[in-house]
Amino acid sequence: MQAFSGLTINAGIGGLQVGDMLTQLFFFIVLILLVRKFAWGPLMNVMQQREDYVAGEIEAAEQSRAEAEKAREEATEQLKQTKQEAQQIIEDAKNAGTKQEQDIIESARREAERIKESAQEEIENEKEKAVQTLQDKVASLSVLIASKVIEKEISEQDQEELINQYIKEAGENDE
Repeated sequence: MQAFSGLTINAGIGGLQVGDMLTQLFFFIVLILLVRKFAWGPLMNVMQQREDYVAGEIEAAEQSRAEAEKAREEATEQLKQTKQEAQQIIEDAKNAGTKQEQDIIESARREAERIKESAQEEIENEKEKAVQTLQDKVASLSVLIASKVIEKEISEQDQEELINQYIKEAGENDE
């Protein structure tokens, strides 16, 4: 074993001196203080700034995501509203088409009724004209027959033949 002599510790080849150790310890502490003051503080500030920057970026990304989600919801709502409006326009067009169809059918029905009434009036007028013409013919035939009867006195059978003959002639004249 080795013995302690003064401030020197014999250890292997060179030995350690307590004074050197204390000096090194002192300079090590000074170095730590200098590193802490000049390097550690700025390094921690840079790290804090980096942390703040990353946190800000994360917050901005979260805000962008929230805004995108909100925009998507608004777009979905607008699309839904647009679909409803389109459906309403289609429904209104169908209703307008149905109403127009009913109006056209009603107008056609009224026109057909008017044409029918007009035709019936025309038929009635033609019928009255035909009756009037027939009455005129009958009257003229009656006068003609009466004048023939007066001119000659004939038998009842001859008179009937004469009436039939005049009716036949009147029918041929109408054609």
